[in-house]
Amino acid sequence: MKIDRVELKRVKMTMREPFETSFGVEVDKEFFLALIYSDGAFGIGECGAANDPFYLEETNASVYYVVKEFLIPRMLKFDFRSPSDGIEAFRQVRGNQMAKAMLDAALWDLFAKTEGTPLFRYIGGTKTEVAVGISVGIQPTIEALVEKVGGYVDAGYKRVKIKIKPGYDLVPLRALREVFPDLPLMADANSAYSLDDLDLLRHLDDFGLTMIEQPLNYDDVYQHSILAKEIATPICLDESIRSLGDLEEAYALGACSIVNLKMPRVGGISESLKIEKFCKEHKMGLWCGGLLEAGVGRAFNVALTTLDGFNMPGDTAPSARYFEKDIINPEVVFSSAGTIAAWELPGVGCQIDDETLDKFVVTSETFEAE
Repeated sequence: MKIDRVELKRVKMTMREPFETSFGVEVDKEFFLALIYSDGAFGIGECGAANDPFYLEETNASVYYVVKEFLIPRMLKFDFRSPSDGIEAFRQVRGNQMAKAMLDAALWDLFAKTEGTPLFRYIGGTKTEVAVGISVGIQPTIEALVEKVGGYVDAGYKRVKIKIKPGYDLVPLRALREVFPDLPLMADANSAYSLDDLDLLRHLDDFGLTMIEQPLNYDDVYQHSILAKEIATPICLDESIRSLGDLEEAYALGACSIVNLKMPRVGGISESLKIEKFCKEHKMGLWCGGLLEAGVGRAFNVALTTLDGFNMPGDTAPSARYFEKDIINPEVVFSSAGTIAAWELPGVGCQIDDETLDKFVVTSETFEAE
């Protein structure tokens, strides 16, 4: 399969409410969409990068440069025999996983569409509905946090994750445990701590958390393996896992028992499938995290979560959790309380709302094969 042309759109959407983590506050969501075309069919992918390099080093600026100058030219020259060929097409470009993931996802969407098959079935998914958890940002008061979490519990979310940071950790967790003693509850530190905080981190065991996510440095594995021996709370790695190789190292060292898989972070669906297989074979916990995606990225996350290896609720909340208006129609919604149904249409399955998308597009460029 040859790609005829690629459209690259920069999109900016206003979030329903600010989302605060240990490294800042998100007010707007700005991202790239790639549409790739072949013989009249098209595939679409959404990029997970942000404007700042606070989660990982890639930014929208770096994504634009790498995609335009290196990835799209290679894509337009390559003859794809399967969607996993994206790994080979982009092999010469080191790193830049989020940039690659956007085009990799579009390839998988395109191939599934040409086969007339829903993406979730094309990649081997078996679940037609997936359980949904919720991620709650840092709140101005403990009372506001408890009230917000209560609303999500009432809405049927299967698990609640709260963001923590030094000075905002044990107190909010204790407050939530007092009100919701049986709630599946986890904490996400976004690399805000070090082994110097070991005494504090040991107190996490008091709350019966399902996991503590990425407590130590964003690129660390070894120190997490030390921490895992000191606390009973299961450790989940996020930023540290960029590839199957990273996961193999973490597993060998005993650094984690759970993985938060974000498809953009590992370079796309092709690498995600390898990681899912490893976790399944080694009986690890696995769930799909989120990067405040719009509807396209959210639909890919739902498709991935239908795979058997995903055995914990993911951060695949409905569109309305984050945006007043999404760029797909229908938007991502609950099929029943706390669950979302996989799309049965060919490809990733979501339909772009062109009128809404046009309102949010900042720039658009087209690249054609010679």
